[in-house]
Amino acid sequence: MFPAALEQAAAAVDAHLLGRLEALPSLPVVQAMGHAALGGKRLRAFLVLESARLHGISQERALWPAAAIEALHAYSLVHDDLPCMDDDALRRGQPTVHVKWDEATAVLAGDALQSLAFELVSAPQVGSGKVRAGLVLSLARAAGAEGMVRGQALDMAAEVADRALTLEEITDLQAGKTGALILWSALVGPRMAGADEAPLATYAKALGLAFQIADDLLDLESDAETLGKATGKDAAAGKATFVSLLGAEGARERARALVHSACDALHPYGEEADALRAAARFVIDRKN
Repeated sequence: MFPAALEQAAAAVDAHLLGRLEALPSLPVVQAMGHAALGGKRLRAFLVLESARLHGISQERALWPAAAIEALHAYSLVHDDLPCMDDDALRRGQPTVHVKWDEATAVLAGDALQSLAFELVSAPQVGSGKVRAGLVLSLARAAGAEGMVRGQALDMAAEVADRALTLEEITDLQAGKTGALILWSALVGPRMAGADEAPLATYAKALGLAFQIADDLLDLESDAETLGKATGKDAAAGKATFVSLLGAEGARERARALVHSACDALHPYGEEADALRAAARFVIDRKN
């Protein structure tokens, strides 16, 4: 049941993004944007749509921030794959943007996707000016030097440091690099409705860390064909991860505990939040 719901959310968001991309000039950079933005699991968009549904927000309104978070996530992947960052040639089973086009196009495509994200989340269809302003401000903070960019900067600094990160430092790093956008996604519903954010904030913080632990395990145990990107890079670089510090089984246990905590946080919503509980279980059961 959950895979079908995730696929439906992905299809709706892809259609929304495609409609906006088709309205842009026919340029290589726009083609590169589509290459980067279309496809993927759409977990973040699913969190937006479900958190909105829980708070009585229609899918028509929620699709705008759902598409926005996926555009912003795509930008982050395009830049993360660049030679000056992680230098990856494969993403979602396809050549990365700088490989398929060139580095300059990749930089510009990423820049344009970030701009598109803020265009989408500030669209009049989202709601009142106050609602849109709040979503824009919170997305800027989640994406920037207080959130995702901070986490990526800490990750890059750790690669050249003369010591391995501690578990506490990795947790802090990943709360920004991976967790900030997941947290924003889960809070769209209560923010649009002016409702209590606390239950979904607790849920999303646990979910974000579980997601990253699962990523670390997949990097160790999966292969490029299944995962759609290079594997084994963390271990080859001697990078400190949840797996390197806790061991594979210890990391798996930590992820299971985090998913349990995430599901417990949804108690105020009762059975209406079962799809979000399924999303939490999916995070650690996924194969890519």
